[in-house]
Amino acid sequence: MSSNDSVLRTKPVEDVLAQAGDAGSEGDGTRLARRLGAKDLMGFGIGIVIGTGIFTLTGIEAKNHAGPGVVISFAVAGVVSLLAAFCYAELASAVPTAGSAYTYAYATIGEVFAWIIGWDLILEFALGAAVVARGWSGYMQELFNLPTSLFGEGAPVNVGAVAIVLVLGVVAIIGIRESARVTNTLVVIKVAICVFVIIAGAFFVKASNLTPFIPPAQPVKAGTSGLAQPLSQAVFGIQPTAFGFAGVLTAAAVVFFSYTGFEAVANLGEETRKPARDLPLGLLGTLGICTVLYVGVSLVLTGMVDYRKLNEGAPIASAFEAVGAHWAANLIAVAAVAGLTSVILVDIVAMGRIGFSMGRDRLLPPAVAKVHPKWGTPYRITMGTIVLVALLAGLVPLKALADLVSIGTLFAFVVVSIAVPILRRTKPDLPRPFRTPFSPVVPVLSALACLYLMTNLSLETWLRFAVWMVLGLVLYAVYGRRNARLAQREPEPVRSA
Repeated sequence: MSSNDSVLRTKPVEDVLAQAGDAGSEGDGTRLARRLGAKDLMGFGIGIVIGTGIFTLTGIEAKNHAGPGVVISFAVAGVVSLLAAFCYAELASAVPTAGSAYTYAYATIGEVFAWIIGWDLILEFALGAAVVARGWSGYMQELFNLPTSLFGEGAPVNVGAVAIVLVLGVVAIIGIRESARVTNTLVVIKVAICVFVIIAGAFFVKASNLTPFIPPAQPVKAGTSGLAQPLSQAVFGIQPTAFGFAGVLTAAAVVFFSYTGFEAVANLGEETRKPARDLPLGLLGTLGICTVLYVGVSLVLTGMVDYRKLNEGAPIASAFEAVGAHWAANLIAVAAVAGLTSVILVDIVAMGRIGFSMGRDRLLPPAVAKVHPKWGTPYRITMGTIVLVALLAGLVPLKALADLVSIGTLFAFVVVSIAVPILRRTKPDLPRPFRTPFSPVVPVLSALACLYLMTNLSLETWLRFAVWMVLGLVLYAVYGRRNARLAQREPEPVRSA
């Protein structure tokens, strides 16, 4: 089998860089416009990271798995994310292009793995956007007492969720600068509210609520399905338990969802004015700020209210209600709406860039990769993803799919971590403005930590993930493998200066 026929064929890094071009080559229909700086990248990163996780998962995981130890869960998930962020920063600064993990896999470990990662990221961002859109609709219904026939989980068709997806989809299509402005405004609001929660909530913290910090392990509730137990417990025959340190790790795997999306910053490498400097700042700055805020908010929350009494739907607002600070609860509801809005927008932007990269490589039909001559955005694939997310958000209850988003992200992080030492070996002379410290130790630790967190997710999550991957492999076998640009032996166009 020739290298052009192999599913492990790799895309030359030189071709990736040639595709990205320079700031002066936008407008030819195949390249994106470079219009973003480090502040914009951090805005996008924080915009997608701070959202559903901190506003809902904190209460769910504290109440069901970790107690006040959920603070440790957020810290563990943050450290694992930071390890992966170092790897992303090296690859993104060396190969600043759209597609992030998909493109890195294509250049290092082979086409079939690149397809799997691209398919996986589409799952992550599509489901994430749909879940958050439904959450946004629910918060709006409660905040303004809107009709439940149109807004919230009880609506036959969640019109509120569809409406917000369509509005933000238009913003994403019109331009990346417009998306950045909207996102940055919303980020300022929700970061300010998170700081407010930490400072104001600290006055209501009771030491008794934080004792014991890690509740003793106890058997799971009777009647819980075996498919709901973590993979590691099922494989090793461990009696399913909640709380204890095992519960903290299970919660860490779930609240990892709260950090998902920071890798969307790497998707914007082709639209960054100074990627060598700004991409590492955007990635690491996003993770640092969000980890501090998450740990602080979760500590204050479990200190304000006994973890067994936390509200799973709106834990932060309810905690302030419980201590009599009703005015603060209303502020937090507004912040939740702002937070969820920015997550949906960045999810849509990220999906468009992944589909754009796959279409440009002809693993998807090349027509989807067309860039709008005026707006400089991949408008066709973005329109397609808007329709998909709107249908999911309007018709399908997705409240149980946070685990599926987590496993997809962790899998992508494993591939990115592996790609760093491979690319250093295969392309030792490639300029690397940012280098992952202590490589290959940090990349290996990152991959192992992500794999370990994956084993703490439930069996049913693994089964759903496997079904999605099988569908993707079938699509690759039927279309992508034969039609890929590498299969046609067609080199990437390199424009002269």
